[in-house]
Amino acid sequence: MKRYLKLCFCVAYLLAGFCQNVFGQQPLDAAYMSGSEVTCVPETQMQMDTVDQFSDFHCEELDLYAKSAVLTDADTGRILYGKEANSPMANASTTKIMTCLLAIESGKTGDSVTFSEYACSMPKVRLGCSVGTQFLLEDLLYSLMLESHNDTAVAIAEYVAGSVQHFAVQMNERAAELSCLDTHFVTPNGLDKSDEGGAHQTTAYDLSRIMAACIQNDKFLKITQTVSKTISSIDGTFQATLNNHNALLSMMEGVISGKTGFTAKAGYCYVGAYRKEDRTYTFALLACGWPNNKGYKWEDARKLIAYGNEHYVRQLYSADGEKRQIPIRNGVKIEEEDTGRKKYKYTYPEHFVVETETVRQELLLSDTDVITETWNLPKIVEAPVKAGNVIGEHRILLNGCQIVIQPVYVVETVEKFTYRWCLKHIFFLLFLGKI
Repeated sequence: MKRYLKLCFCVAYLLAGFCQNVFGQQPLDAAYMSGSEVTCVPETQMQMDTVDQFSDFHCEELDLYAKSAVLTDADTGRILYGKEANSPMANASTTKIMTCLLAIESGKTGDSVTFSEYACSMPKVRLGCSVGTQFLLEDLLYSLMLESHNDTAVAIAEYVAGSVQHFAVQMNERAAELSCLDTHFVTPNGLDKSDEGGAHQTTAYDLSRIMAACIQNDKFLKITQTVSKTISSIDGTFQATLNNHNALLSMMEGVISGKTGFTAKAGYCYVGAYRKEDRTYTFALLACGWPNNKGYKWEDARKLIAYGNEHYVRQLYSADGEKRQIPIRNGVKIEEEDTGRKKYKYTYPEHFVVETETVRQELLLSDTDVITETWNLPKIVEAPVKAGNVIGEHRILLNGCQIVIQPVYVVETVEKFTYRWCLKHIFFLLFLGKI
């Protein structure tokens, strides 16, 4: 019996060498290596290209005072209107939205914060308490956001991170997480300063993205929507009444948050958020006039919001699933033919089929929007591939901003054509009596 099995195996092996006579012609090239070459644009590079492309989107349609401005769809981050939206500039106290966000996210709002000598040395505008005075961190967030106190910003930074320098590192790390590619923070209060990384600055677009993250936090919204609040030091020896300087809250229905700023270098700045019915905007204005033009930012902000409301309508975007083909090497497909009795057909495809699912999504759209797509797929694949497996990704972009990312699936299984595969199927056909 053992001799018989050995003889069968030898015959099968010899048959494998001539298996093309049974299965057709398909060369086996040992130089082909498994794996795939993928054509893929890096995420950060794609975003940089997008922001550059749309940084002046419709800029000629509004006569704004601000040197740099942006209106963005807070849900997707795409630019609805831009004017030098990607130009780095000083941004003054609008910086404090990041300081506030990090303080809230630290989970320490119930802790007590002590004012250091360095904090108390900050220039106006300041809370003005003496060295050693203690407050609850949550109370100081009202001082930070309503009155924009510079000494408070430093006290918060020192408590949360141990020093202003370490807090700046946290600010820049959080900005990077939000894909703010042209932002560099040096101070927690927005006072103009430089370090080894460069000058303290951001862009209108980056600032709007930071605000989009801030308004997802209920505590941030509660603080920035407060009209007036009185806070006291923990020992009760110091008390301050704080008034919100974001006049747009009362000027325009739908404004849900905002922060003003001014330095001699930055000029008047503003970052805000607007929510009404089916839309949420974030917007930013940099270098929006100098004294005596304090009101320019309110005029520009109203123009941006009105522009968005007049030109954009929420609509259902629909895209049917799509099929594509990808080249494949050393693949074989087996098909059972329906001829009344079992018969098998072997083919050696040069391509295999992939597909995406149908997309249905509501978006803010205008008549001038441009919808494009990118496919990140292998240029060529070494068999095998299995039906249902993810082989790549498909991105749909609206004005260059990614709004949909979906997997691309293999439609049909293709096995790898090897000598082992030949032996397997020779034995299979022998068993069925087909050879």
